[in-house]
Amino acid sequence: MRNEKTIYFIALLAGAGLPLAFAPLSLFPLAIILPAVIFWLWLDATPKQAARRGFAFGLGMFGVGVSWVYVAIHVYGYTPAPIAALMTLLFVAFLALFPALQGYASARLLDAYRDHQGYAWLASLVILPTVWIFFEWFRGWVLTGFPWLNLGYSQIDSPLAGAAPWLGVYGVSWLSILCSGLLVLLVRQPSWRVRAGISLAAIWLGVFLLGQVEWTRAIDKPITVSIVQGNVPQITKWDAAKIKLRLDTYEKLTQQHWDSDLIFWPENSISVFYQDIKASYFAPLEEQARAHNTELIVGLPFLDVETRKYYSSLVSLGKTPGVYHKRHLVPFGEYVPLEFLIRGLVQFFDLPMSSFSKGEKHQPILRAVGQPMAPSICYEDAFGEEVIDFLPEATLLINGSNNAWYGDSLAAHQHLQISRMRTVETGRMLIRATTNGISALVDHHGKVISRSPQFETFVLTGQVQPRSGATPYVRLGNHPVVIAMLSTLALLIWIGRRRSRVA
Repeated sequence: MRNEKTIYFIALLAGAGLPLAFAPLSLFPLAIILPAVIFWLWLDATPKQAARRGFAFGLGMFGVGVSWVYVAIHVYGYTPAPIAALMTLLFVAFLALFPALQGYASARLLDAYRDHQGYAWLASLVILPTVWIFFEWFRGWVLTGFPWLNLGYSQIDSPLAGAAPWLGVYGVSWLSILCSGLLVLLVRQPSWRVRAGISLAAIWLGVFLLGQVEWTRAIDKPITVSIVQGNVPQITKWDAAKIKLRLDTYEKLTQQHWDSDLIFWPENSISVFYQDIKASYFAPLEEQARAHNTELIVGLPFLDVETRKYYSSLVSLGKTPGVYHKRHLVPFGEYVPLEFLIRGLVQFFDLPMSSFSKGEKHQPILRAVGQPMAPSICYEDAFGEEVIDFLPEATLLINGSNNAWYGDSLAAHQHLQISRMRTVETGRMLIRATTNGISALVDHHGKVISRSPQFETFVLTGQVQPRSGATPYVRLGNHPVVIAMLSTLALLIWIGRRRSRVA
C-alpha cells in the first residue's frame, strides 16, 4: 500500500509537470518525458491500478494547467473563494477522469498481449500511444469538447510541428507520444536501445524535413493592420456608468490609425448590442473608415431583432460589411447547460449575457480589405477542424478573444500557442486581437512576428500577407488521424479478444 501511494505521488508530480511543456515556459521535451513516466507506471498495472494512477496524473496535469478557471469564476464571476475553489476542483476532477479511463482501457488491452513475444514494443509503440490519442481526441469532442493541453500544442516550436500541415495537431500529438513510447523502450529494454535511439532521430529529422514543404503561396499586396487592445477593466463590462469609457477608449485609439488598411477590435471590445449604438456610434466610424479607405472589424454582441436571439459576433464595417456569429460557445460562460436546473445556484451562472445563441455552422465568409477571412472568436480556434471550414477560400485567419476573464494566469499564453498551431496547419497568417493581451501577428509557420504587452492599452500595427493554396490538413482535416486511430484500436481489440479466447 505504501509503495502504491508513492506511485500515485509520482503520477501526480508527472502530471503537474506536464503544463510546463506548454507556454509560457514551453519546455517541450517534457511533453515526451513525462508521458513516458505514466506509460511506465501503466505497463505493469492492473486496470484498477492504472485508472487510479491515471486519475492522479490528470489531477496534476489539469490542476496546474487549467488553474486559470478559478480566476474567471472567483475574480470576474463574483463567486466566493471557497465555492470557486470547489467548482474549479470539480472541473479538474472531471477532466482527470479522461486519463483515468485511458489508464483503465490501456491496461485492459495490455492484459491481452502480455504473453506476446513482442509485448514491450507493441505496448510502448502501438497500444499506449493509440489509446492516448483516442482519449485526447475524445476529450476534444465530447460535451462540445475541451482540447486544452493536447500534447501537440507543446511542440509548436519543435521540429515535430512540421507534421501539422499534414496531419494537424492530433498528428503532432501522436508523433510526440510515439517518442514517449520509444523513450520507455530506450530505458526499459536494453535490446531496443539502438533501434529506439535511431527511431527517435529518424522521426525528428523526417518530420523536420516534411515541414519544409511550402503548401501555400503569397498573393496580392501585404495588408497593414492595427489591432486595438483597449485594456478596459473587465469589471466595467456590464457597468452602465462605465460603458462610455469603453466606447471612448476604442474610438480614440482607432482615430489614430486611419492610415492602416484594417483596424481590428477584439471579442467583447464593446459590451452593448451592435444594434443599440449602430446609428449613434458605428455609423460615424464607418463613414470615417470609408473616407480613409480603411475597414474596421469589431467584436461585440449582436441582436437578431426578429427572433430576439443574441450572438457573440465579429462585424465588418466599411466597403464590405458582414457579420460572423460565434459557432462554438463556452459552456457556463456563454450559455448554461441544464439552465432550468442550475441557473441561480451560483452567481457565476447568472452573469449578464450568459445565454448566447449558437451561430449557424455554415455562414458567409467574412471579407475585409478585399480578402476572404477565416474568423474565430475566443477558444473557437482551439478546434482546427472548425477553422478549416472557411478554407481554402480564406487567405487570412482572424481571431478575436477576451482574455480579461483569466487575469495574469497561464491562459493567455496557452491560448496564443494554440492559435499559432492553426497557422501552421493552414499555411495562413493570423491576426489575433485580445482585450488585454496577448494580441499578435503570426506568420504561416507559427512564428510570432509582433505581439502586444499584457495589461496595457496598446495598438499593435504591422503587416500581414494574404496566402492561397491548401495544406493536406485543410483538404482532409482530422480524418486521416481519426481513421488510423480507430482502425488500430479496433484491430487491437479484435486480436486481443481472439487471443483471450484461445488462452
